[in-house]
Parts: sequence; C-alpha cells; structure tokens
Amino acid sequence: MALFLTVFAVCMLIFGGMVIILLLSHTPRYRTEPEHLLTLFDKALENRVGETEWNALIGYPIRHDEYLESVRRRARHLMDEHGRHGRVARGKPLLDTEGQEELSALRDHLAAHTQLKRKREQE
Repeated sequence: MALFLTVFAVCMLIFGGMVIILLLSHTPRYRTEPEHLLTLFDKALENRVGETEWNALIGYPIRHDEYLESVRRRARHLMDEHGRHGRVARGKPLLDTEGQEELSALRDHLAAHTQLKRKREQE
C-alpha cells in the first residue's frame, strides 16, 4: 500500500506541475514588421520565394498596424489576380510580369513609408 501511495503522489506531483506550467505560460505572438514584408517582396521579385513562405506571411492578419494590414491585403490581392498556384514548382516566378511590376511599386512605397516613419521618430 505504501508503494501505491508513493507512486500516486509522484504522479500527482508531475501532473500538477505540468498543469501549473501550462497555466503560467503564455501564447507565443508573432508580430509582422515592415522589414518582414520588404524581405518577402524582395525574394518574390528575385524569384526566390516559395508559395508556402508567401502564404504564411501574407495570409496572417496584421492587427497592430493598419497601414501594414492594407499592404498585406494588397499583396494578397496581387497574388489572387496575377499569381497562379503551382507556378514556382514549375520553375516560373510567383507572379506574372504585370504582378511583379505592381509588387515592385508596392515594395517601393512601403520602403519609403517606413523610412519616413523612422525619420519622424528620430526627430
């Protein structure tokens, strides 16, 4: 009977410890910054991005910055209009020529906006 109580106490201690750890841990948060989008756009323009990476970043809503959310939605719209699923697997760019031109303009606009925002913060 003593062995049973010892094993039961050890199991309850382990179980209780795991419950406490789970209760005290927080959900990890991912915060998309302008640099993440700029890097993704650069890779897409250089034909070095895969659909999985594109969809992982562009498919994740940005709630902390309305401007970045609008850029993300515009990039998703570009993919819907000018991208074809499976193009990268066939060795083609993610977007067609017109889509790459629009993505380049969107990338330049985001870079200029980010630089202006940082300059204002430094003043």
